[in-house]
Amino acid sequence: MSRNKNLILGQMSVAFDDLIMTQQHPDLADEQAYIDHAYDCLETSRKAAFRVRGLNEASMGGTFQARFERNAFDGQLVRRLEELELGDASLVFGRIDRYAESPDQLEAFHIGRLAVADEDREPVVVDWRAPVAEPFYRATGRDSMGLARRRHFTVESRNLLGIEDEFFGEGHLGLGHDEGLGGEPGVVTADSGLRGYSTLLAALERGRTGTLGDIVATIQGEQDEIIRSPQTGVLVVQGGPGTGKTVVALHRAAYLLYTHRFPLEDQGVLVIGPNRVFLRYIERVLPSLGEAGVKQAVLADLIPGVQFRRPDEPGDSPEAVKIKGEERMSDMVDNAIADRKRPLRNDFEMPFRAGYVRLRAAESARIVKNAKRRFKRHNSGRRAVEGEFWSALADSYLDPEIGPRDVKDTLRHTPEARAALDTMWPLLTPAQLLHDLFGSRALLKLAARGVMSESEALALYRERSATVDDVRWALSDVALLDDVRDVLGPRPGKGGKIDELDEIRTYGHIVIDEVQDLTPMQLKMATRRSLSGAMTIVGDLAQATGPLAPNEWDDVLAHLPDRKPARVIGLSVGYRIPGQIMELANKVMAVATPSLRAPDSVRVGDVSPTIVRAPSTELLGKTVADEVLALAGAIPGASLGIVAPDQMIDDLSVALTEAGVDHGTATRTGLDAGVTLVPVSVVKGLELDGVVVVEPSVIVDSIEHGMRALYVALTRSTQRLTVVHADELPAPLR
Repeated sequence: MSRNKNLILGQMSVAFDDLIMTQQHPDLADEQAYIDHAYDCLETSRKAAFRVRGLNEASMGGTFQARFERNAFDGQLVRRLEELELGDASLVFGRIDRYAESPDQLEAFHIGRLAVADEDREPVVVDWRAPVAEPFYRATGRDSMGLARRRHFTVESRNLLGIEDEFFGEGHLGLGHDEGLGGEPGVVTADSGLRGYSTLLAALERGRTGTLGDIVATIQGEQDEIIRSPQTGVLVVQGGPGTGKTVVALHRAAYLLYTHRFPLEDQGVLVIGPNRVFLRYIERVLPSLGEAGVKQAVLADLIPGVQFRRPDEPGDSPEAVKIKGEERMSDMVDNAIADRKRPLRNDFEMPFRAGYVRLRAAESARIVKNAKRRFKRHNSGRRAVEGEFWSALADSYLDPEIGPRDVKDTLRHTPEARAALDTMWPLLTPAQLLHDLFGSRALLKLAARGVMSESEALALYRERSATVDDVRWALSDVALLDDVRDVLGPRPGKGGKIDELDEIRTYGHIVIDEVQDLTPMQLKMATRRSLSGAMTIVGDLAQATGPLAPNEWDDVLAHLPDRKPARVIGLSVGYRIPGQIMELANKVMAVATPSLRAPDSVRVGDVSPTIVRAPSTELLGKTVADEVLALAGAIPGASLGIVAPDQMIDDLSVALTEAGVDHGTATRTGLDAGVTLVPVSVVKGLELDGVVVVEPSVIVDSIEHGMRALYVALTRSTQRLTVVHADELPAPLR
């Protein structure tokens, strides 16, 4: 850092405008040398961490305390080594020059993926999350935040390809001086408030790799505002397609872990995605930012001990899916559990030694009533009921020397005693309760009293499996199993001890993507895991296609923590999707969600979307294959996707195979293949270089919110879009 301090203002060359981007920049060689120096320092740090870890591992034995401390220290070293492992990611991506104590002096800071120091502990690279780095993302001509210059690097791995300078101060407005979007409506240009415009466009033009990349080098002002927002309460991020809401949420998780390392590292951060295809797509973002310990999961991952059907397996009927997502299912669960706490209908009598022990039906009613009053969680009341059960039986025996333990030791393994206890207060698992409930029309009708109609309750009925272990649960059951788990509580283990792993784990911060598709029951499930009510939820109401799609964010917030007032922030700029594609998609959006405004696009594509009609339904697959091959020729090496109705995926796969098109299917291979068939049900949140959308009318007709689903499908491409159809097109596309 010392080599960059005290730069004289006069040394700064002033260009004819505020934007300079050239591979022949006069400082290119010097900056490349600095980057090489930073990598040398990074490698030195890595070697030092490996050396210390080796010494730590060598010191075996010692007291329990010593071993504990050694293991804790080793965990810190492992985390540090994970941070220092960049792979192909660039270490340094920019620099800021800010005014020092004297108005004629500047101090420079290189901004990068993580902090790096030299052997004298002098900073060489500043972590992008550090307060000193904030002006790199937030400074404007109106508010320079003390900057004289901001410099963006175009870097591939450790090779510096270009430099882009922005100057501030008198005579230099800086990019973003108008604090808004200027020029033509719906079009974003270099003078529209963007930071590092050329660098940003270069990043956006790169081909997709099948996994989401980070944006740490090109974070824009409105994105940075979200990333650095206070971590308390619920933050809602509304963002249309291509606005970067997913990657912003992940960068926010990395920022919060950096800023609040204690206590968040111990409390944990949870990222909830809509499906496994999506999780695979985003899996590298946080590790690339040095945060490998964040749990990324779909909701089903949070339910232990049960098997779920694959997304491509038949599930519940649409009516059942909708009902199971409604909040009133919690009342039905409460009723179902209450129905399992039943006093004995008749007196219980068992032979004991020379006589009998007896429990009157009225006494069993008193025991159950007392336990209901004392215990909010069902399973925690079982030991109390057992204790009173054995005490009552002992009291009924005429010999005062006989106590509850004597009776228990003799009778606890008898089928009659177990049956009586299981009638009064059974130990239950979530799977057992729902297996019994959904497999009995009588129990469904009983649990539905005062909650829903009989016909609605019977829509939940399904044939019982031979055993509860044989059940493959529908994805619509996930939130119900969790709700039951919460009400039941853990089953007491040996000696009455509770396994902490059986409790629902909470997290210091939760990130939820595509939140607009979560049902009230699923939102309650996420809330249950929030330790302090701190959440970042991102989504787009225009893309809400779930069975209970909300119209307003208040509909979502009603089921989330409310300890602090929620904040709603919108992303207005679309970075991923070319303007021509957005223009077509917006025709659909105007019908699907007329009250919402589409984002303004940063980019203008080289071609407009094409709409191709297949000669017949029978030749639809061949037409799709032809268009895919045409796209592959137009954008060589690109990642291509075929987005189609779920029910058409298998037939299209056959057609592609017959046409000699190698391909994968997103539900099995992710986006690893060059050409990927993507069911429309899992396409949300993904991006590809070229996309073929198949049979829009079928998409619209086969899903409850089909026009919104079509909007999602049309907004997945970063370069080229083709629509193929045999049926008549939906009205907005004609």
